[in-house]
Amino acid sequence: MKKELKLILSAMASLILVAVVCSMPVTLPNTPVTHEQTAAAAQSVSGKIASVEKTSFTLTIGPGHAVTNPGHKFQDSSAKSMTFQIDKNTTVDGKLKVGANADVTYREESGNLVAISVRVS
Repeated sequence: MKKELKLILSAMASLILVAVVCSMPVTLPNTPVTHEQTAAAAQSVSGKIASVEKTSFTLTIGPGHAVTNPGHKFQDSSAKSMTFQIDKNTTVDGKLKVGANADVTYREESGNLVAISVRVS
């Protein structure tokens, strides 16, 4: 009888242990957040190039120019300027020159607007 009782208690303890392990939430090890995960979604805007510098340019967005965020498109009712940084990953289709119209796809990074691509027309 003692042997059977030990076997039953051992089986019950095993089942309880399995139930506890199965009910625990799955935890993943801490993984570092990559730059791509923290980067803001790309946005786009069109306007006229007001100035060009070595690593940046300024776009004047007049009233009625469309500003597009993913899933949202709205008309800006006031004229304003936006300065975009140019980095090694920026693609430029055409020549950046004052007075030319441009379509800019950009992201916000550390408070700066970084051009992803520029199409000058």
